[in-house]
Amino acid sequence: MSIIDVQDLNLYYGQHHALHNIQIEMQEKTITALIGPSGCGKSTFLRTLNRMNDVIPNVRITGSIKVSGQDIYKSNMDVEFLRKNVGMVFQKPNPFPKSIYDNITYGPRLHGVTERSKLDEIVETSLKQAALWEEVKDVLKKPAFGLSGGQQQRLCIARALAVNPEVLLMDEPTSALDPISTAKIEELLDELKTTYSIVIVTHNMQQAARISDKTAFFLNGELVEYDATPNIFQNPTDKRTEDYITGRFG
Repeated sequence: MSIIDVQDLNLYYGQHHALHNIQIEMQEKTITALIGPSGCGKSTFLRTLNRMNDVIPNVRITGSIKVSGQDIYKSNMDVEFLRKNVGMVFQKPNPFPKSIYDNITYGPRLHGVTERSKLDEIVETSLKQAALWEEVKDVLKKPAFGLSGGQQQRLCIARALAVNPEVLLMDEPTSALDPISTAKIEELLDELKTTYSIVIVTHNMQQAARISDKTAFFLNGELVEYDATPNIFQNPTDKRTEDYITGRFG
């Protein structure tokens, strides 16, 4: 069943036409990788899925994006609810300048959870889901900045999970991490997809091949090809996809 349905999506930054007629349906409880050279539109596209582009001046969007059947660009859409439902993890770990505990409880408190026992439960569950609980359970009141880069990124994933989203968007979540931390996050994503639908932008084609179920190849603001990951990497139908994957450009 599709959780994200994008039809005829065009995005303009002022006069610049950044995304061209994107059509894509993403299935629930799968990992979809977005690949393509720098500046091809994949991060811009990712940010349309929870309206992060709203904060950029002179952005205009046409077409429709439905998440769980709801058109997220309708004027009556509650954007705060959308961002709770469609969480985001960025390229660089960005913990808040607060304790580990307060990082995780920030979202739930914002959405009205105040009971201490409930917050404690959310913290434990989220950190366990992010494979971080055993490492931090005795230092929850310590500043999040004391964690290593890989731990900080897993904390940011736990923070996104704490508000119980359906979809997790990830913009190159391992590009600032060492190989061991990267492997931990990849392992984690494989577990998380049993519960969440994940869309990940990655420059690392080996990573896309390893972890994703479906891959979308973007070039110059167009979606060139979208298919099961083994097909994209072993038997692409568009020569541009083949040229990119075999390293002829990008």
